Amino acid sequence: MKILIVEDEPSLRELMQRTLEKERYVVEVAATYGQALQKIEDYSYDCILLDIMLPGASGYELMEYIRPLELPVIFITAKNSVDDRVRGLRMGADDYIVKPFEMKEVLARIHAVLRRY
Repeated sequence: MKILIVEDEPSLRELMQRTLEKERYVVEVAATYGQALQKIEDYSYDCILLDIMLPGASGYELMEYIRPLELPVIFITAKNSVDDRVRGLRMGADDYIVKPFEMKEVLARIHAVLRRY
């Protein structure tokens, strides 16, 4: 399974990447909207972990591009209001995780999303 992590915070991006690789996922990373868009256009993924606040444009804007591709997306973000969570889910995200989080929970949610696909 191949996962794209779209996260601008280097330490968090590296933590998620290391953890997922230990679980035997193939992981690619992007730190900006532009990098993520290019990777999504060039490669296929089984799941995308998507931050909302990104350099270049928001994760919401990237979600608009991803939605027609029917890829599983989990928002992972510091935006924790109910309105933000509802917006993300209504846009087509399969799950919404608020920072800070435990990687154990992220893994469980990835497994749950991938079971549905």
